[in-house]
Amino acid sequence: MTRSPLRRIDRYIFAQLSLSLVLVTAGLVALIWLTQSLRFIQIIVNRGLSPLVFVKLTLLLVPSFGATILPITCFIVVVFVYARLSGDRELTVMRATGMSDLALARPALVLAALVVALCYWLNLLLVPQSLNAFRSYQYEIRNQIAAFLLEPGVFTPVSGNLTVYVQSRDTQGGLQGILIEDNRQKGASATILARSGQLEVTPHGPLVILEDGSREQVDPRTARLDVLTFHRNVVNLAETAKSIATDNMDAASESLSALLDPPIALNAAERAKWLVEAQRRLSAPLTAMSFTLIGLLAVLGGKFRRHGGLLRPLSAVAVVTMLVAIGLGVNNFAARSLDLLPLVWIAILCPGIVAGVLLFIPRRFAAGRLPETGRAH
Repeated sequence: MTRSPLRRIDRYIFAQLSLSLVLVTAGLVALIWLTQSLRFIQIIVNRGLSPLVFVKLTLLLVPSFGATILPITCFIVVVFVYARLSGDRELTVMRATGMSDLALARPALVLAALVVALCYWLNLLLVPQSLNAFRSYQYEIRNQIAAFLLEPGVFTPVSGNLTVYVQSRDTQGGLQGILIEDNRQKGASATILARSGQLEVTPHGPLVILEDGSREQVDPRTARLDVLTFHRNVVNLAETAKSIATDNMDAASESLSALLDPPIALNAAERAKWLVEAQRRLSAPLTAMSFTLIGLLAVLGGKFRRHGGLLRPLSAVAVVTMLVAIGLGVNNFAARSLDLLPLVWIAILCPGIVAGVLLFIPRRFAAGRLPETGRAH
């Protein structure tokens, strides 16, 4: 029994598409990873942390990069591979064997379906888990290196609500001329001054043991300045995990069930952002299919040109770029008004449906009429 030549052609096109997708996606992810990881290099180099810390921290961001660019790289690969096949006259030969546009597009549609499934796995499972791990690991590193961040003569922001200044520091952790601006308690900001102190690293974070100093704080009820002098005081420089969870609740790192049922503690604007993120996470993978159909319409639709043409592929690139911008705008508008939430799905599904109708429906009807008008006995 001989194998069908159509399946052999499908495998031939699919192999080129899948290989190109892996290479292009890997290259773009590596480029984005490199640009985004530059902000961590200074901490690793200047603070003497292991390169493995840098690798582990930045690799936790890779799944989110992949989920974002996979639909775009799928579109790029489809346009490039089919344009090359057209330029090499391979599509002309395939059409001469009786293959329809639907048959030619089948490998790309299968690839797009696999990309949609992969994006759903990334968006719904892997990305939230990796971002949660990233935040936890970043919290651990921040507390570990807080002791190393203190530089003499520099106001050092140990965290978003804690700034430390030391006049001098020795190798044994001794500090001289200490000033601490502590805003970790809302409505109870305090300025702490001390003549000297000792820095100690503990499992619960770095501690500064202050000696001969004062704590100045404005009473929120009376607006009077309260000054408390002390001979010895201990300040923990570590930021608590509770404060991080409260102040930096990020919808991108939450599970889908949490997004669909936002915490009551969130205000109306934040709750809207969570609901929009849930719909975006459910709809975004489908952009891979829509973008693929737009690319197929550009390379398979229209009249054949002997020397090929760049107008249709470039038009498809412009359309996809516009759709990406529209998607970002729709998400922002929906976050302001939940009545616009259906636009998130419309902006993703409608372009693909229109491209599919323009590419396949008229040609299938025309192909169905040919046998009746051209039948000969």
